[in-house]
Amino acid sequence: MSRKKKWLIGIAVVGALGIAGIFIAASILAKRFEPYIKEQAANYLAKRFDSEVEIGRLAVNIPHIPALQLVTKRGAGVIAEVVGEDIMLRHKGRTDIPPMFRMKRFRFSADLGRIFDPTKRVALVHLDEMEINIPPKGERPSFQEKKAEEADKKRDKAIVESAPAEPDTGATKTGVMIEQVSITRSKLRILPRTKDRKPLEFDLQDIVLDSVQMSESLNYRAKLTNPKPPGQIYSKGAFGPWNAESPSDTPLSGDYDFNHADLSVFSAIGGILQSTGKFEGTLGAVQAKGEATVPDFRLKMAGNPVHLFAQYEVEVDGTNGNTILKPVRARLNNTAFTTSGGVIKHDGDEKRTIDLDVRMPDGEMMDLLRLATKNKPFMSGRINMTSRIRIPPLSGKVKEKLRLAGKFSIRNGQFLQDTIQDKVDTLSRKGQGQPKDLSIDNVFSDMSGEFNMADQEIVMKDLAFTVPGSKVKLDGSFNMASDALDFHGALMLDAKVSQTMSGWKRWALKPVDPFFKKNGAGTYLKIKVVGTAKAPQFGLDR
Repeated sequence: MSRKKKWLIGIAVVGALGIAGIFIAASILAKRFEPYIKEQAANYLAKRFDSEVEIGRLAVNIPHIPALQLVTKRGAGVIAEVVGEDIMLRHKGRTDIPPMFRMKRFRFSADLGRIFDPTKRVALVHLDEMEINIPPKGERPSFQEKKAEEADKKRDKAIVESAPAEPDTGATKTGVMIEQVSITRSKLRILPRTKDRKPLEFDLQDIVLDSVQMSESLNYRAKLTNPKPPGQIYSKGAFGPWNAESPSDTPLSGDYDFNHADLSVFSAIGGILQSTGKFEGTLGAVQAKGEATVPDFRLKMAGNPVHLFAQYEVEVDGTNGNTILKPVRARLNNTAFTTSGGVIKHDGDEKRTIDLDVRMPDGEMMDLLRLATKNKPFMSGRINMTSRIRIPPLSGKVKEKLRLAGKFSIRNGQFLQDTIQDKVDTLSRKGQGQPKDLSIDNVFSDMSGEFNMADQEIVMKDLAFTVPGSKVKLDGSFNMASDALDFHGALMLDAKVSQTMSGWKRWALKPVDPFFKKNGAGTYLKIKVVGTAKAPQFGLDR
C-alpha cells in the first residue's frame, strides 16, 4: 500500500471519528438540556412560591439543526420549545389543603445558548388550565415571636445597609427573569379559614402578567367570570410583589368593569347590573369603591322595575366572603338614601346574615311603592325613614326571614285612588266643621310611626295620621301573607260632633257635644281600621 493511500485512509478515519465525536457531543449536549431545564423550572417555582414542586412531564422540543452547529455554537440562536404537564406546587409542603398551584400544562420558548447563563431570560410563558388556591392567612405570631421577628429584621437591614449595593434584577433568588405570562382557562379560589366553608371561587378566562420579577409588583390585564351574580369582569392593575410566606397578603390593586351581571340568581331581586370602580388591598382582603347601575332593578314579589344607582365603598374578606359596607349612597329613581352594615357569616352558621342600616331623609313615596307593591302606587308624598334590615341565616324564602325595625314620617301625602282620597277629604271637612264645603278637596296628609316586621307581619306603634282639622292615632298590625289589617286607636277632630253635620242634625247633636269633647279635641272617638290594604274598612271601635 502506497504512502499516499495510507494518508488518505488515516484522514478518512480521523474525519469519521471527528464526525462521530460531533454527533456524540451533540447528543450529550441535547440530553443535558432537558434535565437541566426541568431542574431549573422546579428550582424557580420552589424559590418563587416557597413550595414543594412536582412536575409530571417535561419535554424540550429542539428543532432539527446540523449537529456541527449545535456543538460549535453550543445552541446559541437555537430556539427550543419547553412543554410541561401536570405541575403541582404545595405551599410550604402542606398536604392538608389543596395545592396552591395546579397546572395542566405550561409552555415557553428558550434560546438554548442562554440556558446555562447565570440569569435565564424567558420572553413569554403560557399557562393553561391552572388552579390557584390561596391558603388562608396563618395564625398571628405570639408577642415573643413578633419581638424576635422585629429584631431579625433590624439585624438583616443593618447587614444589607453595610454591604455593597447590587442591582436588583428581580431574578436574584431564582436565577430566572420572565418578561410576560399568559394564563387561560383557569380558576382562583380563596380558601376559608375553616374547612366546613366553601371557598370563594372565580373563573379566570384570560390573564396577562407583565414584567414578572421577584421583588417588584407586576402589571396585569384580566378577564374573569364572577360566580354570583354571574357576569364578566375586566380588570387591569398591579399585583405583587408575591408574598411567599403568606400568599393571602400579596398586594393587589387596579380598576375594573363589571358587565351584564344577572341579579336574578338571587331569590328576592332581579335586574342587570353594570359597575365600574377601583380596588386595592391583598388577595385576602380588598377595599373597593365605585359606581353601580341597575336600570331594571326589581323585587321579585312585586316585579316592577325601577332605576337604581349607587356609589359604594366596601371591604371584602377573601377568606370568608364577609362584606362590610361603608356608607353606600344610592338613588332609587328620584329617592336618595344611604346604607351601611355588612353581609357576614358567623361561626356555626351555614349562611350569611345580612344586617343593614338604611337612612332616607327625603324620599318619594311613589318610588318605594312602585318597588314594593304589584299594583300601581296608591299614595304620593315625601318620606323620611330610618330602618334596620336584617335577614338571618335561616332556611326559607327571603320574605319569610326578613326583619325590619325603624321609624318613618310622611309629609304632603295624597292618595292616588279617588275612593280613598274622597274619604280623607270628607274627614278633613268634618274635622274643620265644614261638611258641605267642597272647596276642601285633595287635602294633604301627614303620617308618622314606628314599625317592626317579622314573619311577614308589620306591627305599627304610635301610627299618626293627620289632615287639616283631624288626627288619627293607631296601633296595630298588617299581615302581608293574608293582606289583613287590624288597627285600633282614636280619631280626634277640631270640630265638635254637631259641627260635623249639616241641617237639622247639626242642631240636634248640640246637646251631646260635651260628651265627646275630651283630651283637647272637639270630638274624640275610638275607631278601628280592618279589612285589607286594597279595601280598608273604617268604623267605630265599640
